[in-house]
Amino acid sequence: MLSRAPGSLRMRLFLAIGLIVVLSVGLTLGVGVMLTHRAVERATLQDVSHQADLLAGRERLALLPFAHLHGLRPFLARQRESVVAAPLDRASDYLSERDLRGLHARGHVEGTVRVHGEDWFFGARPVAGQAFVLLRPKRLGWPTWAPFVDGLLIAGVAGAALAAVGSFLLARRIARPVRRVASASRSLARGARPESVPLEGANELIVLASSFNELADQLERAKAAERSFLLSVSHELKTPLTAIRGYAEAIADGAVASSDAGETIRREAGRLERLVGDLLDLARLNRSEFSIHSGEIDLAVLAKEAQRRYLGTARSFGVELSIDAEVPALAVGDADRVLQVISNLVENALRLVPPGGCVCILAERGGLTVEDTGPGVRPEELPHAFDRFYLWSRYGGERRVGTGLGLAIVKELTEAMGGTVEVYSAHGEPTRFVVRLAAPIAAERVPEPAPSA
Repeated sequence: MLSRAPGSLRMRLFLAIGLIVVLSVGLTLGVGVMLTHRAVERATLQDVSHQADLLAGRERLALLPFAHLHGLRPFLARQRESVVAAPLDRASDYLSERDLRGLHARGHVEGTVRVHGEDWFFGARPVAGQAFVLLRPKRLGWPTWAPFVDGLLIAGVAGAALAAVGSFLLARRIARPVRRVASASRSLARGARPESVPLEGANELIVLASSFNELADQLERAKAAERSFLLSVSHELKTPLTAIRGYAEAIADGAVASSDAGETIRREAGRLERLVGDLLDLARLNRSEFSIHSGEIDLAVLAKEAQRRYLGTARSFGVELSIDAEVPALAVGDADRVLQVISNLVENALRLVPPGGCVCILAERGGLTVEDTGPGVRPEELPHAFDRFYLWSRYGGERRVGTGLGLAIVKELTEAMGGTVEVYSAHGEPTRFVVRLAAPIAAERVPEPAPSA
């Protein structure tokens, strides 16, 4: 799987961290060996200095200093050490001028010296007018190094093992959120809605998971908006097509005059053409909403147009479709969009009113109302009447209902024009859908000047 693939993030992180650990351990061992070497040299030099103090003190107490060194040399030889007597008044192979000055000033001196091509640790003390010099080879053998090197190696191996475990756990912790995002991305690419990716790990990983969750939510909203938009378009295309088909059938049956029917078909075709133009504009702008061109309109004219559009349908249902309108009933809005609003309300009412009932369109300044004598809306359903598919899901099996979008489109178009729509329904009273739009500002009458005397 992804976590076991040679090129997976977890494996790459593990190898990268492992390489860093190996380099770090190697560097640590190198520095440790160097520091240990210096520490061993300092300890050896201190030991030589201490031993030189002891031996020089012994010689100072002897009656014949330096007379018994031949008996001491075999013991010192087992430690690869040697003792020599050097002059104090001049430099020699064992003591330089600086060493002599230090010996006269402090009474002791120690350090390193190269004699006959070999480096030695030395400690010198003044004894009976000469310098007592103890020598020990500077070159250290493995027995001296073994305890220190073994300790360094054990510490290095333990540190490397601990770092390997830590790097594995760290790599898994870093790779796990990335794997979750990758798995969710594949689900999203297949069209499925993935679960939200948990926000965990470092800040960058939290930002990655949060960004993906936001992207998934935006895509889901975009898909829902597109779905809703397509349903709305299909609903709005159906209205003028239904009117065109109805008048075409009426012409074929001779029920209406061809001139009246032709004028109605022409208007509906114009609205259909505008709707198609809106769709093309929306496709170019990558948007999912209709354009609104507001201006001063006469709601009475639009109410009559809606009556003419659905009069044949109302007669076929045995329902009376009437108008009660002020003339003029001025408002501010988009004429085509307001006609869509009235048409949707009337079409919705005609589906619900039983034969013998009536639907009435009332138009007044700044608003219009569509009343019907249908079964109405229950009180608990009033807040959701304009929700998409709500009433359709409640009554789709028992009433003649449409696509479930008509009232939702009414609300969207009305609010897009800056208006409001509400529904009122009570038992025994007509159901009323009230649309309120802005009314045009009436021009103030300028008072005529008083006649001059």
